[in-house]
Amino acid sequence: MSDHGGGSQDDGGATGGKGAAESPAPVSKSQRKREMLALQDIGQQLVELGAQQLARLNLPTPLLEAVLAAKRISKFGGLRRQMQYIGRLMREVDAEPIRAQLDAWNGASAGETARLYVIERWRTRLVEDARALQEFLAECPHADSRRLRSLLRNVKREAEAGKPPRSFRELFRELREILAHRGPPVTEQGGEGPSSAATAEPDNEPR
Repeated sequence: MSDHGGGSQDDGGATGGKGAAESPAPVSKSQRKREMLALQDIGQQLVELGAQQLARLNLPTPLLEAVLAAKRISKFGGLRRQMQYIGRLMREVDAEPIRAQLDAWNGASAGETARLYVIERWRTRLVEDARALQEFLAECPHADSRRLRSLLRNVKREAEAGKPPRSFRELFRELREILAHRGPPVTEQGGEGPSSAATAEPDNEPR
């Protein structure tokens, strides 16, 4: 049951973009390919992990089963198909926390871990608390408020419709760009943050 073709049924989840007038700009083919290859790379790292590390990641059951199946495949062709399947499954989850934890295990710097933690904390607050946007814009006046509001609306719509978290991932990238032009990492409460943030479990993506 290793390289079984069940992967094709997951392709349907990727048709998320037909949506509302405020959907993010279409993704180019080359960008989509780069993202897919990046997700497959994460999948490859997952396949190389031991059982204890996999358990700590709390992967969704279909993804965990696909990773465990890949570990049992010895033929190159079958493994390649299974890795492509894992890449498709990765599109259906928020890959940033997985990527951040992998980077932490691979020795990412404390400063980078703290920066990613701050971005993830802002993303969580913006999604869960409508008042957080005004606070964020006060700290980052150069941010595009209309773009952020559009992304937040789409995050909510995708969650309600059970669609892949495309806008949720895009919101992370947007926040990363905004905060990169603001100076040193600052926590969402406004204080300088590497000390406490670096000890917390990272939740998100380096480049």
